[in-house]
Amino acid sequence: MSRLPGIPRVALSWLLVAQVLVILPHLLHLPLWISLLWLAAAVWRVRIFRMRAGYPGAWIKGGLLLLVLAGIFLSRGTLVGLDAAVLLLIATFTLKLLEMRSRRDALVVVFLGFFCVVTGYLFEDGLLAALYSLLPVTALLAALIGLQSASLLERPWPTLRLAGGMLLQALPLMLMLFLLFPRIGPLWSLPMPGNQGVTGLSDSMDPADIAQLSRSPELVFRASFDGQPPAREQLYWRALTLEHFDGRRWSRGARGESPRTADWQQRGERLDYSIVMQPSGKPWLFALDVAELALDDARMMEDFRWQLRRPVERTLLYQAHSWPQAVRGIKVDSASLQRALALPREGDPRSRVWAAELQARHSNPDELVAALLQHFNREPYVYTLNPQPLGRDSIDDFLFNTRRGFCAHYAGAMTFVLRAAGIPARVVAGYQGGEFNPAGNYFQIRQFDAHAWVEYWQPGSGWRSVDPTFQVAPQRIENGSQEALAGEEGFLGDQPFSPLRYRELAWLNQLRLSWDGLNYGWQRWVLGYQGDQQLRLLNGWFGTLDWQRLALLITGVMTLSLGVLALWLLKPWRHRADLLGRLWQGFERQMARHGVQRLPGEGARSFARRAALALPQQAQLIEAFADCFEQQRYASAPASPRALRRALRELRRALPWRVRH
Repeated sequence: MSRLPGIPRVALSWLLVAQVLVILPHLLHLPLWISLLWLAAAVWRVRIFRMRAGYPGAWIKGGLLLLVLAGIFLSRGTLVGLDAAVLLLIATFTLKLLEMRSRRDALVVVFLGFFCVVTGYLFEDGLLAALYSLLPVTALLAALIGLQSASLLERPWPTLRLAGGMLLQALPLMLMLFLLFPRIGPLWSLPMPGNQGVTGLSDSMDPADIAQLSRSPELVFRASFDGQPPAREQLYWRALTLEHFDGRRWSRGARGESPRTADWQQRGERLDYSIVMQPSGKPWLFALDVAELALDDARMMEDFRWQLRRPVERTLLYQAHSWPQAVRGIKVDSASLQRALALPREGDPRSRVWAAELQARHSNPDELVAALLQHFNREPYVYTLNPQPLGRDSIDDFLFNTRRGFCAHYAGAMTFVLRAAGIPARVVAGYQGGEFNPAGNYFQIRQFDAHAWVEYWQPGSGWRSVDPTFQVAPQRIENGSQEALAGEEGFLGDQPFSPLRYRELAWLNQLRLSWDGLNYGWQRWVLGYQGDQQLRLLNGWFGTLDWQRLALLITGVMTLSLGVLALWLLKPWRHRADLLGRLWQGFERQMARHGVQRLPGEGARSFARRAALALPQQAQLIEAFADCFEQQRYASAPASPRALRRALRELRRALPWRVRH
């Protein structure tokens, strides 16, 4: 291959296109100055190519680097961390344009581009992002081909076609490696930048917090059941248990962190389901009560919630089994009960007096709970996202004055009254219900499905769950937040263009559900294809596998794949003599029958001249055939075997029947 002079036009063009495609998906989380920096660098690079500007000097490059570092610090508040590192990588990917002088420099830019494409998955790993990433990868390959192939220096579209062909050729090997190569967990854990600024449940709860979540349609997790799924009103997804109250907020107590085994007994029918959880940056998991999860690094806490040892920083797939009728916590130590009865020393006097009255009228805890639920059902309470502000005694103000609130108001108020009446109780925070997607037979749970309910304890029965919100707004539990709050001003108030706001349009809603079904399949079968799922799949295909058999299997499959790919690319069957060659071989056989054998290494023209001397009567036809063969074989014009076949046929007719010996 001839040496390429500098950086070819086609390579530079595709490299600029690739940079646009690489940076484009990052614009949602990158500062504006990155786009301006790329635009300035691209214009400068084009002027350098047209010899209208020079390369920047060392002082200019150093100044630009310092400005980039200052911009990163001002934008992110630090130069350390994954988010700042991604920003620095994209900035260097952009600035490297200005110092490209040789093909080696351009190769560095191309390889930086591949790394930048990968960083996009830190922010978005959905199906659409994966499909889009093929565009910058193809453009980077086209730039790489333009740097290496002298025959494509001025041909951009053939370069692009070749890059696309290379991607297709790599597809079988990629699939084989994806299916067979052992899934290796991350060597370290860093907070993913895509989780910053996403609203979600926290380890403390103010009524306004959950109301705020109802404004967000962000997906939290998807759940699919084996067999018939339960009714929506039975889907209470536990996340946290909140038992400490400071007069305004509920938060987790020390008991939730206890490593002791939770006390519970299996009862009733088991529910089997799988969950695909979105990255949350929090360690807690979601499950129905009471659950067992098939996760090695997860554990059930004493308050029946499940927690990982590290935050969930990437899409997580796990299997779960739940017993909704299980008996929970029959044996509870006195210290735990005291924590479930604790209240601030002062505040909310009317609620305390009312609790004492209820306790005097109802000696049985279940009767007192039923009386409380009946009170919420019969009195003019309103379920709303826009309650009136509460005063210093927030429980009193809600129960006896405003009577307008969200699920956190009702759960917090009921827990306070139960504790004041001497019944151990606590708030459970999580999600309730979810939207069923018939396209994939699963539930999708979003932030606006955030919910809070109550657990109370009584001797002999353990912990029991009740939901005061159901007494006020049963449509919230039976039909979900979208139905209960559709008319509320605050519901999805920050999402004017969300497809969820236009569910009454049947075609748009069906399109939304179908696309979400595709994303669910992508997350479950591709992103969720981790060690356990891979092992189950391979064991189902090949039987029990150990490391040695798996290594042999990978080697064999890769060898077979590469062999098939090599056959498809090289096509050795096409290396046999073509039609022109076969016609020449026919000429050689005719000459051999008349005593003229072609010598080893003898050229076509020399052999034809020798044959013409040996057969002078047919010399003109022999030379005509040789001339025609040379024109067809070596001329730049397209071959036409018909003329050569006619010349051979005329020569064969002119040759004598009797063969010379």
